[in-house]
Amino acid sequence: MTGGRVPAQAAPAAGDLVRDVGSLVTLPDVYLRISRLIDDPHSSAADIARAIGQDPAFTLRLLQVANSALYHFPSEVGTVAKAVSIIGTAQIRHLALSMSVAKCFAALPNDLVSMANFWRHSLLCALVARHLAGEARRCDPDAMFTAGLLHDIGELVIFNRMPQQAREALARVIDSGDELPVYEAERQVMSFDHAAVGGELARHWRLPALLEECIACHHDIAAATLHPREAAIVHIANSLALMAELDTLDPESVTPITPLAWLQAGLEPDCSEPAVRAAQAAVAGIEQLFSPSQ
Repeated sequence: MTGGRVPAQAAPAAGDLVRDVGSLVTLPDVYLRISRLIDDPHSSAADIARAIGQDPAFTLRLLQVANSALYHFPSEVGTVAKAVSIIGTAQIRHLALSMSVAKCFAALPNDLVSMANFWRHSLLCALVARHLAGEARRCDPDAMFTAGLLHDIGELVIFNRMPQQAREALARVIDSGDELPVYEAERQVMSFDHAAVGGELARHWRLPALLEECIACHHDIAAATLHPREAAIVHIANSLALMAELDTLDPESVTPITPLAWLQAGLEPDCSEPAVRAAQAAVAGIEQLFSPSQ
């Protein structure tokens, strides 16, 4: 063996952070059961309803969501079978994922950010994305709600796996007077950002391609090739959610929305105010339904 320095350990890549994520967070069995049944061409809505019914706590939350301001159904939804029939099986899968992810991350240690603030921003982004989906063409509002809710999920992995680097990135943002976006600071410190980590996590969990691309590309929508409209909507929703948090309609006060996003989404900037106000009005009524503590 010859003398010399030991080579420095290579910096981890985004994929490395989620490779053994199962030891930290796992998707609940009820979501996995629902997902398998929906993918099975021989299963029925009744099969899906029975699978949901095996988890009483999840059943209760699903019925609460179905009867919440998220849907505005004219009559009470009193059974899982009715919820499945009127919401739709694909939408039920998105709801199941939305209700599951916050809870499965609740126990992930993190001393860098307030989890309550993190999930409130995520929920506001989800509500804005859902609203914008209704304004855009051929967009599934429930899929967009889920994409908005999960868009920053990579941050939680970084906070847990690379707390020192995450703290340095946040310090750079603060030192810049918030002029430097978080994702740019992350790239400077780690060579990748939370969107890349979130995309890897979505791939690891085998989530639908739409969700994977929306999460991975919400800060780089030009890279979205399969679902550019949806990725653009999440990009817009992220900034509008910040406006909702700050209770402002001034686009100069938040992360800028790239003009390409409006073009890809097929939307106009004048839809910003209605989306912000709709999210602000709805968030209080459904926040507890998607809380990690529930």
